[in-house]
Amino acid sequence: MPVPSQRYVRNHLLSILSPDDYEAIQSVAEGVALGRRDILIAANKSITHVYFLESGIASEVAATPEGRRIEVCITGPEGIVGVPLLLDVDRTPHETFVQIEGDAVRVEAAAFRRLVEERRILRRIVGHYAYAAHLQTAGTALSNGSHTLEERLARWLLMCHDRVDGDEFPVTHEFLSTMLGVRRPGVTTAIHSLEGAGMIKARRSHVQVLDRDKLKAAAGDSYGVPEAEYRRLIHVGR
Repeated sequence: MPVPSQRYVRNHLLSILSPDDYEAIQSVAEGVALGRRDILIAANKSITHVYFLESGIASEVAATPEGRRIEVCITGPEGIVGVPLLLDVDRTPHETFVQIEGDAVRVEAAAFRRLVEERRILRRIVGHYAYAAHLQTAGTALSNGSHTLEERLARWLLMCHDRVDGDEFPVTHEFLSTMLGVRRPGVTTAIHSLEGAGMIKARRSHVQVLDRDKLKAAAGDSYGVPEAEYRRLIHVGR
């Protein structure tokens, strides 16, 4: 799959690079389709590529030795998958997989490291994204420990809504229970509560956002700080 010209690229980080930096990435990159559940980074194995998502969403998950999993970060067209490489780290205990199918600009790890070392503005932009992703992970930890399930669910739905085109995206109750680290009946109850308040509509393994303002009110202070920092540093966002 060819890499688009910068004029048509949808990844926010790539779109704000200088033409020279973009051409340098384009020369070593390839376009790839991302299928649902594709593994982009395997736990405890060498990171082979970074992915600038053009569409879709990827989930980074942490797991216990017993196999319990919880989502710690999500990435869409606002960012990249492969942040550890920015810190000269070649592997991570976390797995990153495709939650919502899409496509991406993929760069081999060694080539990406070389470009980041050589190009100061590229290094600055992706470094700012790494900081924003760190804040998102910290926000998830805070939300998991301080907010109700309804607030956490509203936050998660807003974060997905930020990263997709349109107001509807695929998600199941079972998937949400895993990502939020709670039992499925609790997720079902929380979805029904948000749906009853006219914020969302859930049907056939999809959720449609009906009233984003109400959803933000339901999320309260669980949502917004990492998003504001992203906009401040990278000057793009919903």
